[in-house]
Amino acid sequence: MKLKGFSAVLIVVLLFASAGAAAAAPEYTLKLGHLANEDHSWHKATLKFAGEVEKLSGGRIVCQVFPNEQLGNEVDTIQAIHTGIAHMVITGESMQNWAPKCALIAVPYMVRNMDHLTKVLTGDIGREIEKDIIEKVKLRPVSAFVRAPRNLTSSRAITKPTELNGFKLRVPNVPLFVKVWETLGAKPTPMAFSEVFTSLQQNVIDGQENPLDLIRSGSLYEVQKYVNLTEHVYGWIYLVIGEEFFQKLPADLQKAVVEAGKTAEIFERELFLADVAANETFLKEHGMEFVTVDKVAFAAVAGPAVEEFLQTKPADVLDLYRKIIAVQ
Repeated sequence: MKLKGFSAVLIVVLLFASAGAAAAAPEYTLKLGHLANEDHSWHKATLKFAGEVEKLSGGRIVCQVFPNEQLGNEVDTIQAIHTGIAHMVITGESMQNWAPKCALIAVPYMVRNMDHLTKVLTGDIGREIEKDIIEKVKLRPVSAFVRAPRNLTSSRAITKPTELNGFKLRVPNVPLFVKVWETLGAKPTPMAFSEVFTSLQQNVIDGQENPLDLIRSGSLYEVQKYVNLTEHVYGWIYLVIGEEFFQKLPADLQKAVVEAGKTAEIFERELFLADVAANETFLKEHGMEFVTVDKVAFAAVAGPAVEEFLQTKPADVLDLYRKIIAVQ
């Protein structure tokens, strides 16, 4: 009888354990891909999102994060989301292929500073861009991560546009960037970032423009003396989830995704600010000098070039650009 009693108790225990294991199994597994490496604030923020969404959903959602373009580049991953292979991605101006307003995510001298950017993102303009993304790209933003401003590096101090005449400048292969720097007087040369260090070393180019994190990671402090604080592009990027997938989630899990996204956004902003300060300190310790420039003069020359370029886009893009400029 004791043995039978023991067996009965054991069966009950095993049944409860089995039921608990079944309840703990996730109902949804999200695949999230992005281009940054494991040390980047974006990656750390996606891990924060993964932890939060699992906690808020009571384990019903788990999120697998794939850095370093393991799921493909931005456009590849967006297409994978559309076909149901992936679920989330970090993406920005690449979305203009579907929603032209996304071209405004990285525009020279449109956003003045971080306070201006925050007002744009949290106000009616930000909601308008997000609505366009949901309706046209079929993706739903859950976080907006800020990007460090782009600055001009050189071997001589540059404080105003007239000092750029004939300056051979590497730029990414972005037509708007080429047009703006031509208007400012430089000779922009589109070039892969992997070629920049050697090109500077061999005087093929005189300078380049990038955020401090890339100036540091590319070791450009070894071949450039000055960081000219042009801060010509303040941009942002979104953590998004497939809209079709999102709409299939129960309301409580939709709420968990949205809340986890907001937590990740706040977390990323704190990391971003710490990284900017650390990168500036590092570059100064490695011999770079930071130069204050006449940003009003740069913006006055760049603005008409941007307007001319945006006139090739749908009319509502130029209208929205002007609204962003007007935000105080």
